[in-house]
Amino acid sequence: MNEAKQEPGSGAQLLIDVGPLLVFFAVNFLAPVPAALKIFVATGAFMVAMIAAMIYSAIRFRRISPMLWFSGIMVVVLGGVTIWLHDETFIKVKPTLYYLFVAGILGFGLLTGRSLLKNVLGGAYPGLDAEGWRKLTRNWAWFFAVMAALNEFVWRNSTTDFWIGFKLWGALPLTFIFAALNIPMLLKHGLTRDEAAPAEPGPVD
Repeated sequence: MNEAKQEPGSGAQLLIDVGPLLVFFAVNFLAPVPAALKIFVATGAFMVAMIAAMIYSAIRFRRISPMLWFSGIMVVVLGGVTIWLHDETFIKVKPTLYYLFVAGILGFGLLTGRSLLKNVLGGAYPGLDAEGWRKLTRNWAWFFAVMAALNEFVWRNSTTDFWIGFKLWGALPLTFIFAALNIPMLLKHGLTRDEAAPAEPGPVD
């Protein structure tokens, strides 16, 4: 008899989504190597942590979400190219590609009248009506489009250390703050107040 798939709780989901990125930051800061090599060592650790997150999700919850698959493949491919060519450009471009992909998918869902975001976050927003899902999808699509442009601007006009700092102290907090700012709107569209929990569609990049 097949075991039923389990949905990860908020703590486990946060570990899966954010854990690999925190490993990247920690290794970049702590690795006992010359400064010029830190990002390459951190990229390798990021790849290993992302694969570990996917394996954990598959074993513990018997599934790997489509967004985790996409993010994991991007980390492994672009991270591998970064290390192979010794060119950090590829790992810096990864967030841009991820943000554009998510924005495009969400925008396509809006244009075709399908709630693609509900398939990803349905369990995080119980009771939300169709209009709430439409607005949430629109908001996240715009957010990710802006984040793609912001990532491009930062990595092209700053040092590697500044870009890493921006990801840790800029992009990561902005994502969680944006998720929280959507809660009042969602409460007006049927979200169960007692179970309201900020969530974002996929791993944080």
